[in-house]
Amino acid sequence: MLHHPQFDPIAFQIGPLSVHWYGLMYLLGFALAWLLGRRRIDRGQTRLTRRDLEDLIFYSVLGVVAGGRLGDALFYKPSHYLSHPLEILFLWQGGMSFHGGLIGVLVVLLVFSRRRKLPLLEVGDFVAPLIPLALAAGRLGNFINGELWGRPSALPWAMVFPQSGDGLPRHPSQLYEMALEGLALFALLWWFVRKPRPVGQASALFLMGYGVLRFLVEYTREPDDFLGLLAAGLSMGQWLSLPMIAAGAVIFAYSRATAGKSSR
Repeated sequence: MLHHPQFDPIAFQIGPLSVHWYGLMYLLGFALAWLLGRRRIDRGQTRLTRRDLEDLIFYSVLGVVAGGRLGDALFYKPSHYLSHPLEILFLWQGGMSFHGGLIGVLVVLLVFSRRRKLPLLEVGDFVAPLIPLALAAGRLGNFINGELWGRPSALPWAMVFPQSGDGLPRHPSQLYEMALEGLALFALLWWFVRKPRPVGQASALFLMGYGVLRFLVEYTREPDDFLGLLAAGLSMGQWLSLPMIAAGAVIFAYSRATAGKSSR
């Protein structure tokens, strides 16, 4: 049985300003996306330019924050935020939803693709391989904060998270997500886009890959105490992942069908 190291959530201070590890993980995630995007551009794997990449990164930051916060409010705590709507703006209190952040990024990609007169799925294919390492950084931030811990477990690597308040050894589900939704999904997508693929397939693979991996990891993650398990014994994270898997499958099938027609 292991014990969570109880990291100080504050990385360093500059006068009255406290810089938190979680915020640094977000910064690291976007920096990694920028570096990977530049590499794809330099390899000639996209029609997008470095200026396009910089615009995408900038507006995606806004999309992640706005979408993530609104997603947390709508998907997880609607009654609370309906009673306290101004608290949606209290970012320092925490509370971000990946699925909400994804919707925010999709809105950014839709607006960007229309303004650049590029197919949405082409832009999505460029962005998809850049996302998983950013997700890995975010899950590392969750682990540093000792939040979003897993369900009780008797496995040798089970960990006691003092924040849980019960002293039970639990799955370090943040590290599972970091490894699967982050590192493993990145390796799969980066390998996949090494060769030219029909438009939409990289986007579809990301949606299906993340959805499936998140769905499976949720079986080890403690459900939010204010929600618990929902219909069919599934968590909110699992229910939100199902539409991702379905959308990815539809996009992949559509991509294969249209690629086949264009090649005949």
